[in-house]
Amino acid sequence: MHRPAFMKPHSPAHLSRRQFLRRATAAAAMPLVVPGAVLGLNGAVAPSNRIGWGAIGVGNRARDTLPTFLSFGEIQFLAVSDCRADRLQSAKGLVDNHYGNPDCRAYPDFRELLAQKDIDAVSIATGNRWHGLASIYAARAGKDIYCEKPVTLTIAEGRALVDTCRRFGAIYQAGTQRRSTGSYRFAREMVSQGKLGRLRSVEMQVWSGPGIPHDQAVPVPKGWNYDMWLGQAPWHPFVPARVDAWQYFWDTAEGILTDMGCHYTDQMQWALGTDDTGPVQFEAQGELPDPAKFCSDTPITAVARCQYANGLQAVLYQRREFKDRYLRYIGDEGWVQVDDETDLVTAEPKSILSLKTAGGAGWGDASDHVRNLLNSIRSRAPTLCHPEVAHRAQTICQAWNISLRLGHKLKWDPAQERFDLPAANRMLYREPRAPWRL
Repeated sequence: MHRPAFMKPHSPAHLSRRQFLRRATAAAAMPLVVPGAVLGLNGAVAPSNRIGWGAIGVGNRARDTLPTFLSFGEIQFLAVSDCRADRLQSAKGLVDNHYGNPDCRAYPDFRELLAQKDIDAVSIATGNRWHGLASIYAARAGKDIYCEKPVTLTIAEGRALVDTCRRFGAIYQAGTQRRSTGSYRFAREMVSQGKLGRLRSVEMQVWSGPGIPHDQAVPVPKGWNYDMWLGQAPWHPFVPARVDAWQYFWDTAEGILTDMGCHYTDQMQWALGTDDTGPVQFEAQGELPDPAKFCSDTPITAVARCQYANGLQAVLYQRREFKDRYLRYIGDEGWVQVDDETDLVTAEPKSILSLKTAGGAGWGDASDHVRNLLNSIRSRAPTLCHPEVAHRAQTICQAWNISLRLGHKLKWDPAQERFDLPAANRMLYREPRAPWRL
């Protein structure tokens, strides 16, 4: 019989029965070599144990946090989403470069990303107007969530976030990562251990907000889905000043008082053990931009006060420079302060500082905060900053803004989540622009 040229004399097709059995026996005795990463050996995580991840919103803040998520071996980044084509492709390139392949999927509409069955969890780093709604949509889609702060645009949206995560069993971590840093943990411990005596007050400071000058509308840049960018916010022409400085407009955010203030109110709530409740009284005054000169409409400076049922009072100052922000706990036997710019802890009496141990990540390192989330995803136990925690801390800042805008001191029922003033209760909720709904 003619033998094809590629069939060599000792190919399997021409082995005798004895040769075949001898080789089969040798193969069975030979150990199967499987890469350790497949089995989860040598510190690697087996693919079957990795958490499929997606990113919603991949702008400036996401660029700060994305390397942290990519550094965890149990996370497998599968997809990114953004309504700006330039950011979308850049983020895909960053993920692809990390893994050394072109597999990261890119979706202009985050709802397409949420529909993917292989994505278990998402990180959300959109503008503030999208934080609450995107988290609610993610929970409904069965995803676990890491969301940047401020977590919601309104108090009612915050309650909807809590209820939705509870209903769908979503594990949620707010990006108020100072709970996972050494300096703030130490300050809280000094309060809880009574090293300051009886706590009398809490003092916080954020920086002054700018006034944004008026600007002219221009055509929407190529590659922008501006309608998606606006989301639930009322429609406005594309004005670069509004778009570039969205943090300082009531429709898309609430200014520095809320944007940074929620980090400190979160710490205060944690130290006081009031994560499931809050103050009972709010009062705030501030300087709003002159509408003749500026198009922004959130405070430039402010003084915001609140009081708890036990009489403890807190004040947040919006003033001075970015570098001057701090949080201070004041007791009848001393005080402890964390300087947010430098992460420096100071105290009186100074002997308190001798209790501080070395170590602990600074607030700019979110690794411990992400680790807490991953542990909760595995165990299904609540995170450090679960939805109720985040909502209650956020409510304080939102109540201050409502008091400031109404020019009225407000009483608050933290159980019913209602003010004593009808006009203030009407500001608990803002009707989202169609088609978006809570």
